[in-house]
Amino acid sequence: MPYKEREINKLYYTMGEVTEMFGVNASQIRFYEREFDILQPKKNKKGNRLFTQEDIANLKIIFNLVKDKGYTLQGAREYLKANKSEAKENQRVVDSLERLKTFLLEVRDSLG
Repeated sequence: MPYKEREINKLYYTMGEVTEMFGVNASQIRFYEREFDILQPKKNKKGNRLFTQEDIANLKIIFNLVKDKGYTLQGAREYLKANKSEAKENQRVVDSLERLKTFLLEVRDSLG
């Protein structure tokens, strides 16, 4: 069985890493932090935000609702209050499908 590198998961991500992940400005992340209760990154002594895996997952849900599905901020907040577990499950499925797509594209590229 070939050696497969384990995926390394960090405990905390900096604001710079998060903005790069989502392709947005830090001001937009800070704005969403103020608008959505589920986003609560920790802050170190200097006041720098440190995002956990859960914060990243919550940001993905928010971006999916606002950017992809066209919800208003108020609509997204209400949806999350009413359907938080459903939204998390949907995002988990989307993440899984994205990983599968990446894998399949790698297989296709290695064959061609």
